[in-house]
Amino acid sequence: MKIKNQVTTWLVVVLLLVSCSNNKHEIAPEKVKVALRAVGHHLLLAQNDSTSLVLPIEQISTSKYQLSFEKEITIVPDSLTSIISYYFNKASLPAQYIVEVIPCSDEEIAYSYQVQETKDMDIIPCKGRNLPGACYLITVEFLVSNTSPNQWIWVLFIFLGGILTSMIFYSFKKKNYPAKSIEDHEIMNIGHFSFYPKQHKLVKQSDEISLSKKECELLLILVTNANNIITREELTKKIWEDNGVIVGRSLDTYISKLRKKLKDDTNIKIVNVHGIGYKLELKSV
Repeated sequence: MKIKNQVTTWLVVVLLLVSCSNNKHEIAPEKVKVALRAVGHHLLLAQNDSTSLVLPIEQISTSKYQLSFEKEITIVPDSLTSIISYYFNKASLPAQYIVEVIPCSDEEIAYSYQVQETKDMDIIPCKGRNLPGACYLITVEFLVSNTSPNQWIWVLFIFLGGILTSMIFYSFKKKNYPAKSIEDHEIMNIGHFSFYPKQHKLVKQSDEISLSKKECELLLILVTNANNIITREELTKKIWEDNGVIVGRSLDTYISKLRKKLKDDTNIKIVNVHGIGYKLELKSV
């Protein structure tokens, strides 16, 4: 059930990432209209017309716009493609679009071409063949892909990485450490120390170090699972919560006490695994 919840959580994260990605590729109508007006102005200047008007840019749909003129205009395909490319790049508009030139009289397409993100995929026919002076409408439709292939790879990577991380963490939490009592053990060797769980003490040569009941219980769990990570949840449950006691920072306090009592042996180290729990590292003596 917990894994299912983790999958749901990461799915929500992925959907949010995709949503953010979509927003990044939305077309701003104001930018398109400014760019198209500049295109129209440049086309008129190219045929020495500095007086007639570029009519208001019309937005036909969310991705399609129309440019029109007050008077007749001659369309030179070579100039049209380069002028549109220049102003669209300058306005940082999407790099994929279809341009159509339509006579005002019959609305049949007189000229069209398609631009892709990669130049070798562009479809630009009939360069050098001018369209005679007439009333023309120029439409531009952007072919926007909300999420590029590379972005999908990253989204999939984040999703799978999140699920894998959740499963690893969950496996730590689910690991069933043996619940052995102090009475089950006589003497245990920990580095240069001899650990007497029943007598609550550590012995090193002629030195004896007393342990409290909680210190003894904590050390016993660490020793019986030496070199393995034990979660904070598991430790607090076995030592405190199973006895009806809920603790706050008690675990950290007892870990600190054990470290001080074991500090004389460099072969023993209690390591804090950030965000997970603790591990007793033992080197061979």
